[in-house]
Amino acid sequence: MRIPSATIIQSLQPRSDDVMDRVVFESVRKVFRHRPALFNWLGNERTGETVALRAISFSAKPGEVLVLLGANGSGKTTALKLISTMLLPDAGSIRVQGCDTQRAGGCVRKQVGIAVATERSFFPRLSARENLEFFCALDEVPRRERGSRIEAVLSDTGLSEQSNTLVMKFSSGMYQRLGIARALVKGPAVLLLDEPTRSLDAGSTAHFWAMLRNLAEQDTTILLATHNFAEAAAVGDRLLLLHRGELVADRSVAADGNSVEQIRSFFFRVTGDGEGHSEFEQRAGNLP
Repeated sequence: MRIPSATIIQSLQPRSDDVMDRVVFESVRKVFRHRPALFNWLGNERTGETVALRAISFSAKPGEVLVLLGANGSGKTTALKLISTMLLPDAGSIRVQGCDTQRAGGCVRKQVGIAVATERSFFPRLSARENLEFFCALDEVPRRERGSRIEAVLSDTGLSEQSNTLVMKFSSGMYQRLGIARALVKGPAVLLLDEPTRSLDAGSTAHFWAMLRNLAEQDTTILLATHNFAEAAAVGDRLLLLHRGELVADRSVAADGNSVEQIRSFFFRVTGDGEGHSEFEQRAGNLP
């Protein structure tokens, strides 16, 4: 992956002189309710509910990189999906560029690009370029701009040589990069990334981190969900520490130092999990 050209990226960005917060969460609550399959004829599953987010409040400014840090099940992905309007809150409100996600979803979706780790919406028998052309049309990117935008994001995600390869032949890392390219091609004001480097090699990861910092300098607001301490240290301006659906800390990355070990220590100190014994510690190492 190549660090993007500032000129290209800037041409894709909707610039704004508005100093208001670009993303605002106010007391957001999200609950998933589940019922037994087939009326429980085949098992003993019970009805119930899972509280994914509990009265979460935070805001993000233009050009800011917020890292949503937490273990699996902490509510990171749910928060991103709520911003993108893929989910709607059960209580509270979410605004993007002043647009409420429940009352003005169309306005929100024009401002937001999202790349989810489990992305499976590409057409396997189309090439990478053809898939991006489809999503450009779906996102109403002006026809005269589509070619240059697609070339830019293919280059910036390291997929230029595979642009005409069928997606069904992609490796998991290439598929991951195509998901990022799709999120970028509309030139979003807010970029949402869910474990974006999970399938990338070390070299691609380092270039991707540099690309994110470049995008932030071009006024893009970035919210990145991860459980990787090194990723948080490399790209974040602020840490939003989520634990069991609650926002337990909101702090500058540099507040107590931004080394991997300092962030690791902060996480275990705040959450109370025993270092060396949790699932988080086993999966989040020092290397990308």
